[in-house]
Amino acid sequence: MSDLKLIDPHVHMSARTTDDYEAMAAAGVVAVIEPAFWLGQPRTSVGTFIDYFASLIGWERFRAAQFGIRHYCTMGLNSKEANDEALAEQVMEILPGFACKEGVVAIGEIGYDDQTPAEDKYFRAQLALAKELDMLVMIHTPHRDKTQGTSRSMDVCEEMGLSPHKVVIDHNNEETVQEVLDRGYWAAFTIYPKTKMGNERMVEVVRRFGSERIIVDSSADWGVSDPLAVPKTARLMLERGIPRAAVEATCYGNAILAYGQSGQFNESDWLNPSPIDQRLFFEGNSVLRGQQPKTPEVIA
Repeated sequence: MSDLKLIDPHVHMSARTTDDYEAMAAAGVVAVIEPAFWLGQPRTSVGTFIDYFASLIGWERFRAAQFGIRHYCTMGLNSKEANDEALAEQVMEILPGFACKEGVVAIGEIGYDDQTPAEDKYFRAQLALAKELDMLVMIHTPHRDKTQGTSRSMDVCEEMGLSPHKVVIDHNNEETVQEVLDRGYWAAFTIYPKTKMGNERMVEVVRRFGSERIIVDSSADWGVSDPLAVPKTARLMLERGIPRAAVEATCYGNAILAYGQSGQFNESDWLNPSPIDQRLFFEGNSVLRGQQPKTPEVIA
């Protein structure tokens, strides 16, 4: 599988270590998309959002490149944090400026958590922003009442005038995927070690539903999760007899077809990358701690 190129189009690398970047690169991951997320505890001011959004297009992009991985992101107000309406209003004011930055491929991840009125209000507001800016959308489907929440998410997208082919519905399972595909959306699956979708279940999803518009990702974050979920799932699919073309589609090609619509996510970015040079700094900071830097000369 060493020659198989892989993309993880939903992974929260801000919560991961540089060791994870090294391991992902060694496993064939060439590009990642990091959706804006919550921190595990509530943010208390809009300034914390500003700094976080800035890190997604700044430090994190630099850090990934230092290990040979191309980093992209999505910008959005997470559904959990939409319930603080006073703060949510301030986030909506700054969001358009960040959404238009280089390397931002979609508005997301947005949608529902507990399906409250506030979540619905800011979900719709961000869909309106995506339509205004002609951007893609990454949808977070709720972990509770997922089937109804997934259907509702698509209903609202259509009410707001978004085209299904420009919307990625994530956190799918066996109960939601058929409707998502039937309605013309991209169906993404987050693979976890213990919960949600495991990689063995993912193999059977591809065997049953095929590979068209299906995307595998890890959603690895600060919780129990696995940044190597995409490589492990790709390997297991090959071992279980899934055709290589289907593996390449679900773990690489479909992400390009979906997010390439943004104009920001281009295969040439990682097929013809700048040489890794760990002597470089980002605002005075390095990924190294006294280690010998990798340079174009050393790598050659």
